[in-house]
Amino acid sequence: GPLLKGRILSSEAIQSIQSLKRANRTGSLSLSLPPLRRLLKADLLAVVRELLRQDHCTLAVHVLSTLRSEYPPLDLTLCADVVNALARNGEREEIDRLIGEMEGIEGGYENDKALAKLIRAVMGAERRESAVRIYAMMREGGWGSESWEADEYVAEVLSKGLRRLGEEELAAQVASTQRYSSFIALIVKPKLAL
Repeated sequence: GPLLKGRILSSEAIQSIQSLKRANRTGSLSLSLPPLRRLLKADLLAVVRELLRQDHCTLAVHVLSTLRSEYPPLDLTLCADVVNALARNGEREEIDRLIGEMEGIEGGYENDKALAKLIRAVMGAERRESAVRIYAMMREGGWGSESWEADEYVAEVLSKGLRRLGEEELAAQVASTQRYSSFIALIVKPKLAL
């Protein structure tokens, strides 16, 4: 589709979108990677968002992989937007591949909001394998420890989603991690105030 009025894309971003679509039509998508590496991060983000808006999800995933390799770490909110678009277009296997390529998830307050959005997107697409992978990456990243306190909302979304996908044992583990993290926070924080 045409670009919407008011969207500001650089000429490099517009040319990249056009060349990606052209390469996709001719079946030579791998040839379009080198020009993408020359784009600035803001342009790559704009290209991904524009491709998602036009429902060119496969191309958006392609650009996202370039974005991940050139400018780590991956923006989880953007990843959630891609997952939602893939689910909307029935490309559910691509969701598992996208999540499978993620190398890790880092904690922090700002990241917890994005993480909750990603978890909701994966649960909405009913991708059990991806949900389990996200939980494993969270645990590897220290989720539920002193370094990354288990956010109550993230734990609730993840626990309910895992339960709905038939992962009762993992759902119970998530809930107990969150309770333990809350308990530790109650004990440690008052001592720090003294």
